[in-house]
Amino acid sequence: MDESTSQDLVLFKVFNEIGIIHQLGSTAFEKTLPDGLKISQFSVLNHFVRLGNESTPLQLANAFQVTKGAMTNTLKRLLDRELITIRPDPKDGRRKRVFITEKGRITRDQCIQQLAPLFLILKKSLSESDFRTVIPFLQKLRKILDAERNPF
Repeated sequence: MDESTSQDLVLFKVFNEIGIIHQLGSTAFEKTLPDGLKISQFSVLNHFVRLGNESTPLQLANAFQVTKGAMTNTLKRLLDRELITIRPDPKDGRRKRVFITEKGRITRDQCIQQLAPLFLILKKSLSESDFRTVIPFLQKLRKILDAERNPF
């Protein structure tokens, strides 16, 4: 095996592990979500808390790499639960602005708190230092992929 093939294999192993972790983590997390709330809906709430209080449906669809129709469906479900509000854009009446509500913030925080039992299991085998060590690598990887998302 040449060096290039070996490096490609390492890269694949990293993505394979991340994919498996995503699947296992998502399944565990989904079991803790309040009745009827989906991971896609939680992800929108989390997006607002992480990156800001407002966005347009199209910006959200682009951020999550889903169709505008799929995002509209997710937003309708969040709106029905009063976790977001949708208002006309004051600068352009054709566009809408989406905002997280206080209830949405509280729901997002409660969802994270529901992960406490899983976190306890992880803490038995992995230290906080173990987690802190991988965060910079994962953030760098995410930023690279985010910057290069359009060519794919």
